[in-house]
Amino acid sequence: MKAARLHSFDDIRIEEMPVPVVGPREALIEVKASGICSGDVMPWYIEKKAPLVLGHEPAGTIVETGAEVKKFRKGERVFVHHHAPCLKCSYCKRGDHVQCEQWRRSGIIPGGIAEYVLIPEINLHNDTLPLAGNVSYEDATLVEPAACVVKSFRRSGIKKGDTVLVLGLGVMGMLHILLAVHYGAEKIIGADMVDFRLAKAADFGAGAVVNVKTGNLNDAIAELTDGRGAEIVIVGPNSAEAMQAGIDCAAPGGTVLLFTPAMPDETLTVDPNYLYFRDINIVTSYSCGPDDTREAMSLIQSGVITAEKLVTHRFAIDETEKAYRTVARAQDSIKVIITF
Repeated sequence: MKAARLHSFDDIRIEEMPVPVVGPREALIEVKASGICSGDVMPWYIEKKAPLVLGHEPAGTIVETGAEVKKFRKGERVFVHHHAPCLKCSYCKRGDHVQCEQWRRSGIIPGGIAEYVLIPEINLHNDTLPLAGNVSYEDATLVEPAACVVKSFRRSGIKKGDTVLVLGLGVMGMLHILLAVHYGAEKIIGADMVDFRLAKAADFGAGAVVNVKTGNLNDAIAELTDGRGAEIVIVGPNSAEAMQAGIDCAAPGGTVLLFTPAMPDETLTVDPNYLYFRDINIVTSYSCGPDDTREAMSLIQSGVITAEKLVTHRFAIDETEKAYRTVARAQDSIKVIITF
């Protein structure tokens, strides 16, 4: 079978490799669509994992199940989460699935951008979901990224009537815009430096957008909120500078959600009294777990999130290098997927 393997940020190859052998409690899917995550185009983040088969957002059809698999059947259409928790440890009992040692060890084989993917037992039983008839394979590539946003808003404590500021309007920013609308935010503001993305955010429900390349973000937010700031600030860009900008735009009593890690060796320095006397919360949100993927699937089934809205580019597996560069350029794209 073919698989897209990254050897370095500038070296992606389509390689032939054996189709994985299915164990008694495992399943094999023929991949029909697989997304490229914006996190995969952060060189410092992805290169430490190299060489690896790219992709962790696959959807496909089960073509083989192990002899002991009862939950799924051949021919079933599924979404597969690349990480799955044990559901038994102290972290899982608290709902902190991403801290579960099993979650961190788990993975799909060899990766999402391959013609066939093996689903290990833990992934198959704890975070693989069947697709309803109205959910396409392309829709299903959005389950994992949407689940990360479901978790983000859950941790932010968003309330109906809040003002929400989203910094960075790639696919994850757009998903935050769509779900801010769904969760009842009164005012939604999107900020980016790409006009194409600013216009899309307005189409998706942002009542105001700010081009940070041509205007001062802090001044714009003050003007848009009568000097108050935003109750929820989602910081998408992976930089301490963006995180500080988010803190500066938060309203008293608000929450700044750090959605992406900063670059290595960056330090965020804050005045604790600035946070304390304004009751500003700084919260992180890393990846997602089974509760989040199920909620995301429900949102996709109901049409809140769809591939029709978000997928802008489709490539064949042989064009993975081109697809990867399209995501990395971060210009006229939102969601980029590989179709099979």
